[in-house]
Amino acid sequence: KKIMSKMGISCLESYRGAQIFQCIGLNENVVEMAFTGTPSTLSALTFTDIANETMMFHRKAFPELEARKEKLEFAGWYKYQKRGEFHMNNPDMAKALHKAVRKNEPLSYEEYRRQIMDGRPVTAIRDLLEFASDRQPVPLCEVEDVMSITARFCTGGISLGALSREAHEVIGIGMNRVGGKSNSGEGGEDPLRYKPIEDVDDEGNSASFPHLKGLKKGDSASSATRQVASGRFGVTPAYLRSAQQLEIKLAQGAKPGEGGQLPGPKVDTYIASLRHSVPGVELISPPPHHDIYSIEDLAQLIFDLHQISPKAKVSVKLVASAGIGTIAAGVAKANADVIQISGHDGGTGASPLSSIMHAGAPWEVGMKEVHSTLVENGLRNRVTLRVDGGFKTGWDCVVSAMMGAEEFGFGSVAMIAEGCIMARVCHMNSCPVGIATQREKLRKKFPGTPDHVANFMLFVAEEVRTILAALGYHSLDEIIGRTDLLRPRGNTTVRTNVPQPAIATQKAVRAATPKKLTKTDMIDLSEFYTTEPPDEEQRRSWVGVALNAPAHSNGPTLADSVTSDDTLVRVIEANSGVAEQNLSITNTDRALGARLSGIIAEKYGDYGFKGQINVNFTGSSGQSLGAFLIQGVNLRIRGDCNDYVGKGMCGGSIVAVPPEGSTFEPHENVIAGNTCLYGATGGSVYLNGRVGERFGVRNAGCQAVIEGSGDHLGEYMTNGVIVAIGQIGRNVGAGMSGGLLYIYDPDGDGLRLHDDNKQNKFSIKAPAAESQLRTLLEEHLKATNSSRARDILDDWEQALGKFWLVAPISEQESDKVRLPEEARVADPPTPLVASSALRNLLLKPQAQRAQQGGWGNSVQLPSRR
Repeated sequence: KKIMSKMGISCLESYRGAQIFQCIGLNENVVEMAFTGTPSTLSALTFTDIANETMMFHRKAFPELEARKEKLEFAGWYKYQKRGEFHMNNPDMAKALHKAVRKNEPLSYEEYRRQIMDGRPVTAIRDLLEFASDRQPVPLCEVEDVMSITARFCTGGISLGALSREAHEVIGIGMNRVGGKSNSGEGGEDPLRYKPIEDVDDEGNSASFPHLKGLKKGDSASSATRQVASGRFGVTPAYLRSAQQLEIKLAQGAKPGEGGQLPGPKVDTYIASLRHSVPGVELISPPPHHDIYSIEDLAQLIFDLHQISPKAKVSVKLVASAGIGTIAAGVAKANADVIQISGHDGGTGASPLSSIMHAGAPWEVGMKEVHSTLVENGLRNRVTLRVDGGFKTGWDCVVSAMMGAEEFGFGSVAMIAEGCIMARVCHMNSCPVGIATQREKLRKKFPGTPDHVANFMLFVAEEVRTILAALGYHSLDEIIGRTDLLRPRGNTTVRTNVPQPAIATQKAVRAATPKKLTKTDMIDLSEFYTTEPPDEEQRRSWVGVALNAPAHSNGPTLADSVTSDDTLVRVIEANSGVAEQNLSITNTDRALGARLSGIIAEKYGDYGFKGQINVNFTGSSGQSLGAFLIQGVNLRIRGDCNDYVGKGMCGGSIVAVPPEGSTFEPHENVIAGNTCLYGATGGSVYLNGRVGERFGVRNAGCQAVIEGSGDHLGEYMTNGVIVAIGQIGRNVGAGMSGGLLYIYDPDGDGLRLHDDNKQNKFSIKAPAAESQLRTLLEEHLKATNSSRARDILDDWEQALGKFWLVAPISEQESDKVRLPEEARVADPPTPLVASSALRNLLLKPQAQRAQQGGWGNSVQLPSRR
């Protein structure tokens, strides 16, 4: 079931014969006979080789068959064992790296490099390759400087929550010091980090960041790259607008097909506030197909991000696999600025055991396919290629550059540099050095400083410079895409066959000989190198073009007319007053409200705007109406809407009503498309009609009233309130960890929920729930003049009994649900956390997010009875 889930397959019939895998390292005859038609790379093992390896394991498993009394070997596949399988992340390597970065000693870095590189068994495809330069060495002083190389370095998307606040901020500061890019991951980011740290004393301490040490005045803890993953945790207008780069995470290289998962004990009050969720409740990111089902959906999200933050480049993270070249070509055409190829080797150590093996593919496989496909299709100059997956040395960077990479990502090694000892308990909230935990006592043991991360990156960059000098080249740009500089490695060749910077200043050490593996002898490496150099003129036509260019533009849009209005500009500048616009729109006008929200967020943050801007539309809107909408901006449309209404909205309001003079019943007709309110964190939405599927997925604070929906209403909600006063589809409230759903059932058909969700269904008895529901319906009537809402309110006492309340476990101690005499539909489940931690669950009262003023609709409300 887990494999089917990861691959997006729902039923066994679709799984059988689907060939949802690829073969790596099998001889073509084996593939043809046993896995006909399956994509294959690195032809190597024959049936004889497979039989020999199988018998080897059999002899180890049953030693008594050979009259020996040996214990079974512990192979160390999942955890480091001194005599077991080789792990690049091992205690000796960590000790050497800690010594190097803490003392800033080149000799210690050389020892670290040897721990990883020299004499190890073949661990990655690049281990089978070596350099074959066509030039004589050049002096090191002629090679580009260290900072120009570190500007190409990035760290992996590890979320705040998975990491402690200290560990996450130290990586950000360290990367900013060397001009690289840290990555927020999918857990949001504290707005305190958006501005430089100016209150640093002579001892490197700051009142704003009292938990950090080793600071310098002017340091920035801001993550240059902000991730937009399927969970949308913490994605707000200010979060997006203040980024240098925005990364769309389609999948994780180390565990493709699975979203992020943060255990409940790691969701403390601080983490919950950033993610707009409930403390103590596990957070699971939905699979990406919820809003990115096709390349067109991805193109729309890229468009939305370019709208709200025109200066930020948009990157798309793809997993190395067969066929990735075709996908990358589509991503390039979809107007992405950066494509990241993520290999299987990496992750924070928090993956479940079932996710570690046989998942993902080596980055080398994806890199060579993506690069060659883009070059062949004339698309290489449109995007920067970034690669990650087990990068630990400058040698890794140079090999990947020759395969086409322009930027290089470092994941777990950055955590090791700041103090990680590879205890491999990341998921247990018990990291002994305070890196992967939220426990206060353990966080106080965190040993890292920004210098440690910065020193590591500088060492790697200096190693890159030394390799370039030995190869006779002056810059990385000169070797990018030069696979002719690679050759298969000889069996006795030391892996890094170029001099290292520290060797000349220390005693000569005999280089270790790499261990020989029989199963790698016959590997065909011809797809990873060439014997002839590429056409230099053609190569220069794309090298560095996208890297040094500004972000792609969406071109002229209707948003330009909205944001150039003089009255509107004055209201924004003054941070007070009211502005109103009336515009006609068509379905080609997309992401309206995003650009305006970005401008406001840049000046005032998410909640600092005190003015009011009302924009009235007539017609049919394109996709993403009100995407990332901010407080104080109110959109009203007379007509209908496409998909993604209110995507990621943080405040403001969206109202949609049928066209003037329409005679149909609104609650029987669709007024908005699929996947509306995806990842919304605030604001209000009133739609006078039905909506499509997946309404309110990952809603984290918005309140909405709709008049019917398709399947999967309120899926994965963590906060907010949704009222549905019309017919709804299947799978209501699946995966909810917070928030409330009110469902109208006038015919008494009952609310059919998934088996895992049945215990979350309630009748409405609590006065607080009745008051909240009635208030929302009154607001809906006022905003839309809904006949459906009017009928319900006119017959309130009878209608109230026809509503169901869907409340997940985290909400069942709240005043909306709990009453001593309540009539419950199902027996209560055991609470996930102590009830005292579940009171006052909503992180911000809705009143704090209420918008100033309103539409001023004069619809008369029915009197209360």
